[in-house]
Amino acid sequence: MHREKIISLLKEEGIEALFITSPANRRYLTGFTGSSGMVLLTETETYLFTDFRYTEQAMQEAPEVEVVESSHSPWDTIAEKLKHLGLSRVGFEREHVTVEMYDALPKGDGLQWIGTTHLVGRKLRPYKSPEEIAKIKRACALADEAFMHILSLIAPGVTERELALELKWFMEKHGADGTSFETIVASGDRGALPHGVASNKKIRAGELITFDFGALLDGYVSDITRTVAVGQIDQALLTIYDTVLRAQERALAGIRAGVRAREIDHLARSLIEEAGYGERFGHSTGHGLGLEVHEWPVLSGRSEAVLEDGMVVTVEPGIYVPGLGGVRIEDDVLVTQDGYELLTAAPKTLLVVG
Repeated sequence: MHREKIISLLKEEGIEALFITSPANRRYLTGFTGSSGMVLLTETETYLFTDFRYTEQAMQEAPEVEVVESSHSPWDTIAEKLKHLGLSRVGFEREHVTVEMYDALPKGDGLQWIGTTHLVGRKLRPYKSPEEIAKIKRACALADEAFMHILSLIAPGVTERELALELKWFMEKHGADGTSFETIVASGDRGALPHGVASNKKIRAGELITFDFGALLDGYVSDITRTVAVGQIDQALLTIYDTVLRAQERALAGIRAGVRAREIDHLARSLIEEAGYGERFGHSTGHGLGLEVHEWPVLSGRSEAVLEDGMVVTVEPGIYVPGLGGVRIEDDVLVTQDGYELLTAAPKTLLVVG
C-alpha cells in the first residue's frame, strides 16, 4: 500500500479521504480484481465496499484492507461508514464519476464532496514498482513471441481477422488473460486508419500490414506495433517506412529521466515534418502503460509532463496516407536515470513475408 504518498495527496488536496470508483485505480490500490467495488482511502485505513458475490474474493485478494459488504444499497453502506468515521471533506474522482453517481453520493451531516482530478492516475500509477515492471516485461515478451509466430502465417488470401484471432489465440495459449485492446490489423490502404481494427479484408501481395496489439497478463498490458511487407512494395511505401523508423529511433534516443514528454514528441514529429509528411502524423508520439493501455504521461506536443525514473511509456510515431496505406512502429520502454530499457524486442527492420 502506498500509504505515505496517499497521506501526502490528501493533505495537498485539503481532504480527509478519497473515494475511488475507477476499476483500474481500485485494483491498483487494493489488488481486488472483481468487477464490483468502490474504495475509501483515509490517512490510516483503506475500505473496500463490495457485495456478497465478491466478499470472499476481496478478502483473499486484498488482505490488508477492510472489506465492507453491502447487503442492499452500496450507497447506504458507504453513508454509514462515512458517518461512523466522522469525515467532512471527502474527495471523489471527477473524471470517473457520472452525474448519476454524483447524485447518489451520500449528502448531509456536514459532508462535503470535493472533486479531484487524476490523483491516482497521475501521482501514483505512473511510477511503477519492481513487481509491476516485472509483469509488464512478461506481457511485452509474450507480445514479441506472438509477433514472431504470426509472420509465418501471413500470405495473400488470409484475412486480417484471421491473423488477429491467431495472435489472440497464441497469447492466451501461452498464458495471457486476453488482449490489451481490440487487435489492429490494417493492410493495404486500410493502413491509413490509425486504429483500423481487423476486418474481413484479404491480404494481397505488394501491401504493408500494420499490427498493433498487446497481451494482458496478470492485470498488466503490453502495446506493440510492427508493420511488415507482403512481397515487394513500391518506393513510396519504402520511403514512408524508413521515415517512421528513423523518427522512432530518434525519439527513443532522447528518452531519459528529466526530459519533458513534449521534447520526445518533437524529436519524432520534426523528422516526419522535414520529410514532408507532417500532416500525415496526427496523434501523439506515445503514452504511459500499465494496468491500462493508455495511461499518463502522454508524449504529445502540448504535454507538461516530465519523464521520471520508473515510468513505462510507448514510443509510436506513424504516417498515414489515404489511398496508399500507413506505417506505425511502436515500442514499450522503461524510463531510467540515464536513458531507457527497451521492453519490446521484435525486429523493426522491414520484414518481407508471404
